[in-house]
Amino acid sequence: MADASPLPQGVDAQADRAPLGFVEFVALIASLMALTALGIDSMLPALPAIGAALGVATENQRQFVITAFLIGFGVAQLFHGPLADRFGRRPVLIAALSGYVLANIAAASATSFPLLLAARFLGGLCISASRVVTVALVRDCYSGRAMARVMSLAFMVFMAAPVLAPSFGQLILLFGDWRLIFLLIAGVSTVVLGWFAWRMPETLVPERRLPLVPARIAAAWRTAATDRFSLGYTLASTVLLGALYGFINSVQQVVQRLTGSDSLLVPVFIGIASMMAIANLTNARIVLRLGTRRISHSALTAFTLVSGVHLLIAATGHETIWSFAILQALVMGCFGLATANFGAMAMERMGAIAGTASSIQGFVTVTVGAVLGALVGQAFDGTTVPLYRGFLLAGLVALTIVAVTERGRLFKPS
Repeated sequence: MADASPLPQGVDAQADRAPLGFVEFVALIASLMALTALGIDSMLPALPAIGAALGVATENQRQFVITAFLIGFGVAQLFHGPLADRFGRRPVLIAALSGYVLANIAAASATSFPLLLAARFLGGLCISASRVVTVALVRDCYSGRAMARVMSLAFMVFMAAPVLAPSFGQLILLFGDWRLIFLLIAGVSTVVLGWFAWRMPETLVPERRLPLVPARIAAAWRTAATDRFSLGYTLASTVLLGALYGFINSVQQVVQRLTGSDSLLVPVFIGIASMMAIANLTNARIVLRLGTRRISHSALTAFTLVSGVHLLIAATGHETIWSFAILQALVMGCFGLATANFGAMAMERMGAIAGTASSIQGFVTVTVGAVLGALVGQAFDGTTVPLYRGFLLAGLVALTIVAVTERGRLFKPS
């Protein structure tokens, strides 16, 4: 893996030029990111109703409502990045958000399960621009520890979406059917689209625009795929995301089996997701002092140890809703501390190709992570053993990748 920086001569690697006030900038970035979480997590309480309405044969097949979205979300990032580097951040994101609104309207109108999955895949294709463009947009304005701080604060606000989204879905089901969830997502997306179009100027300066030429795109992908830190932290994030997506796919069934009903799904999910928000707030407060590597590598180690304990509890038949909720919350806190910093470290030397680098990193992490998560979810057998076998394996693999990336120096300052 190459160590050479992709920054051309004359381009400043340290860019701190946010076009909005810090608070509004972070809030807007978080809102754009939260649309993805809203599109995933608000579905969880509705999965039984969707399955019943559209004739889904088995519980595990209902998970494809999540998986179809994630596959589209991952694949399209290959295209949004180069487009954002050529035409700018604004036009790409505005067009994609408009498509996301239409995809949710189509999902609300679906008359069969295949049509719903097609609309979900299309929605994932469109909203993936929010992941690529927001990371590139933040990288346009910040770098290094400052970027990690911005991303942590954005993730903290963004995590309000998975905390609130299941409640959002459950509340809607009290007043209407599952189709109304998609219509309201379309409405929220329209509001965020208007805010972005009104307030956020273009952040990609003309001299950084890159031609939409296959050879140039392939070279940028090669740079992102061979840089030691970009590749290493992308792969580590991928396996951790696979564990997270396995949890999202399985959580409704896990809670139902452990409690006999879905009544505790929302509070359990809120408690677990809240730990990720707390972790990101903590990271934003300490990252400038302790550094990204020390925090993320310690969190990854803890992630692996707690996952091992949880697997032992599940395998010996002692799993309860309390052990599930508490230990999963601890794991999610570690996940938040690790991945917020992994993203910043993967982009450390990608400033000159931020959009394209973000796209290839996002494609790998989300697409491969979604496939891994689907495998974990489809292995659900009425217990949490397959889930925590996946978490422990993800932690061990990620630790190995990080150790190779850092050449064995896991806890060096950064």
